[in-house]
Formats: sequence, structure tokens, C-alpha cells
Amino acid sequence: MKDVLFALGWVQSQKIDLDPALRVPLATALADYALDVHEMLAGLDNEYIVKAGDNKSPWEADGTYHLSVWNNVLTKTLRAVAVAPQAYALLRMAETHTVAAQLAAVPADATGVDLSLQPPKNARALGILDGIADVAVSRDAQEARKWHTTVFDRLLTEQTDQSESAGRLTATWLQEIKNTPEQRRAERLRAQGLDMARTWAQTRTMDEPTRQDLLTKVENSARNAHEEVKH
Repeated sequence: MKDVLFALGWVQSQKIDLDPALRVPLATALADYALDVHEMLAGLDNEYIVKAGDNKSPWEADGTYHLSVWNNVLTKTLRAVAVAPQAYALLRMAETHTVAAQLAAVPADATGVDLSLQPPKNARALGILDGIADVAVSRDAQEARKWHTTVFDRLLTEQTDQSESAGRLTATWLQEIKNTPEQRRAERLRAQGLDMARTWAQTRTMDEPTRQDLLTKVENSARNAHEEVKH
């Protein structure tokens, strides 16, 4: 998989000409590496930064093999894949499950950086996916609407296991999207990091100043990441 990403994304051009027939299969393959994609998008884990070079092999941890590539290699590839709305929806749903799992894994008694790190990190990864969507979507308004409709049709068919906290977080977010008027769903999608962090914060013992400070960091993280990709 690492060789495939470098073969596609290690080019001077900002735009990759990817065979349309490869977009969904490549997204499906990337979804199998959802945690790795999440860490590469967030760009905060030093192990993923150190091992991103083309001469660095995948590594094993916790019984699973992991991979990392340079940020520009990944984002160029994701832009090419995301032109297909079905492919983007696969990537977005995989990231959603990862975000929910990361939030659910924060210890109940966490304070300080242990409490405040994960929500902005999640928002950064989601914000980058927002920017990738903006680049991938056609500038034609009708085509853009069709793209978003296909994405949401896929997202809203997702089934989640609500017996676990991660599944409940995902299900709550999907219900919020479903309850949002169709013409506003694209805008609501860009608030995913904030929406999921807010739902998560409501389940925890947290004073109001701490909660508000955390949600502000989440919002800023998503916005900065979104703008970073667009430019």
C-alpha cells in the first residue's frame, strides 16, 4: 500500500490523473488503514512523521502492521480519490469511526493534555478531509450538489453498534446530519469535529470553562486545517 501511495502521489504536479475505475477500490483499501490515515492526516504522531519516507518500511505494533507516507503524497492521492463521491464517503466514514473510537478511549479521569489533545487532533484530520472535498468537488453547482447528495446517501446508510460508546457517538452524529436540511448538510459536515467533540464532552464530568476552552480549540483546529489544504 505504501508503494502504491508513493507511486501515485510522489509527483511534482498538484493534480494526479487517476483512472476513475481505481477511485473506489483505492478508497476501500485506504479504509483498511483507517488509523494510519487518521494519524497521517492529523500529523501529530512523531512515529508517523519519522517513518513517512519512501525508504522507511511499514512497522508492526499491537499485532497490526502500520504505514506512513509524506503528507503531500497522501493529500494528493486523497484529492484524486475524492473526485468520486462514493470513494470520499468511504474515507469519511472510516475517519468518523476512528474519531469516535479515539474519543471513547480517553480515560474517564483524564485531565490536562490527556483530556484536551484528542478532540482538536480529530478536528484537524476531519478539517483536512473538508479541504480535500472542496478541491475535489466540481465548480459546477449542479455537479457539486450531485456529489454531496451521493456522499450523504452513503453516510446515512451506515449501521453502528450503539452498545459501545464509540458507536453511540457515531450514531448521534449521523442522526444530526440526517436531521439537518439537505441544502445545509455540506456546511454541517464541516462542523463534524466540533459536533462530535461537543457530544463527547456532554458525557463527561467537565466544568464549563474547560469545556468551552476545549471546544474553541477544536473549532480553530478544524478551520486551520481546512484552510491549509485549500491553499
